[in-house]
Amino acid sequence: MVSAVFADRPIKKLVLFDVDDTLTRPRQLISQEMMDLLRALRKKVITGVVGGSDFVKVSEQLSLPGSTAVDEFDYTFAENGLTAFKLGKQLPSQSFIKFIGEERYKTLANFILHYIADLDIPIKRGTFIEFRNGMINVSPLGRNATMQERNDFEAYDKQHGVRQAFVNVLREKFSDYGLTFSIGGKISFDVFPSGWDKTYCLRHVADEEFEEIHFFGDSTHKGGNDHEIYSDPRTIGHSVKGPAETAQILKELFEL
Repeated sequence: MVSAVFADRPIKKLVLFDVDDTLTRPRQLISQEMMDLLRALRKKVITGVVGGSDFVKVSEQLSLPGSTAVDEFDYTFAENGLTAFKLGKQLPSQSFIKFIGEERYKTLANFILHYIADLDIPIKRGTFIEFRNGMINVSPLGRNATMQERNDFEAYDKQHGVRQAFVNVLREKFSDYGLTFSIGGKISFDVFPSGWDKTYCLRHVADEEFEEIHFFGDSTHKGGNDHEIYSDPRTIGHSVKGPAETAQILKELFEL
């Protein structure tokens, strides 16, 4: 039974969204047009966003002047739900370092940095490991790259399989660590405890017993960071190629 806090919604369904290439262009701010559509949707159903990035990044992309992400969605999940808000109130969180321990993390980080040091790719920038609350994000190029450098690396990676080869080595080397390696975006991949993919956020909504849970994402292929929640039996998955397709499906599905 859906709780009284959502009594004003005529349809007791939850609609969850990935961020990059689903609601926004990668690392870009949400458009006013998309936000207006989501506000209209929220009058009918319960809405939520689930991003792999940390809360600051998710919030930056989904906050327009005069509002923040936690105001615009009923649920805001950063780092796959390890940082979570329901109706603006923060829910209990979990951490990667507590799970893995300092010594094992140091071994993993050292191996990654040595591997990148020996990697022969056209350019390298800075921030090769980004440490987050619930995961690490690894970029052979470096997260300090410009948008053009990101695009160039994405094209190079499609041809040479740099990230896939890297992930294959890590899976074999650290098979006893209980970790999942998930390629997403243009330049990086995520490393997190198995089960801490985007399905992690579903544990925060289980108590509501929604009629349906819809999920919209772009990286829904096997190995993509939306795959697990997209294919989970608890959700109805919608694979999209960008914000325009998300908007089109929403308008048809919920008569907006």
